[in-house]
Amino acid sequence: MPTSRRRRGRAATRAARSGNMISTNRRKKTNKLYIAASVIIAVLVIASFALTSMINNGGGNDSENTDGYVEGVGTQVEIINGWTHVDEGVSVTYTTAPPASGDHWESPAQCRFYEEVLPDERVVHNMEHGHIVVSYNLPLASDVSDLRDALDSIGLNQTWGLARSYPGIPEGQVALSTWGVIDTFAGVDRDRINTFFETYAGNLGPEYVPC
Repeated sequence: MPTSRRRRGRAATRAARSGNMISTNRRKKTNKLYIAASVIIAVLVIASFALTSMINNGGGNDSENTDGYVEGVGTQVEIINGWTHVDEGVSVTYTTAPPASGDHWESPAQCRFYEEVLPDERVVHNMEHGHIVVSYNLPLASDVSDLRDALDSIGLNQTWGLARSYPGIPEGQVALSTWGVIDTFAGVDRDRINTFFETYAGNLGPEYVPC
């Protein structure tokens, strides 16, 4: 007997529904695959950021980034391994004066010109951030004023430098220090100071954090 139009219509409808269901199921599977892949990628990205943070975080790792040292600009000194943050007020013994690495307090100093003495333990944290610390022992007020003027003329000093009075070097001297490099000289040598900033400001240290 010939198949009725109604039966043929119902069969076509069922076939269409079956095809739609298969297509829908395929789309669902595809969407699930996309979602799973997106989740995996997100996890990998977050993990990479976390690993980078652990590597760059000051607090006990042995990062010794002195790859930017330039021969003839200051003297390269040994990085103290195992440096970490210590409690505020804890005294630390350093191998150089001024220091250029080592344990330090948890809070760095603000970047500006200080006429008072700042503890080594505080400014070493600045060096950890790639800052340049200008330590001076200048008895004459005119020399202090000349040093301040020299630093004010250096744009990089505004975001990467600080100056402090420092009795740990002979009278009449100025010392420039950053992570792993020190330069000490008599008086205020503007060209030497400018060259040190241009070479090392924000270039040496376990992490780079401008002021």
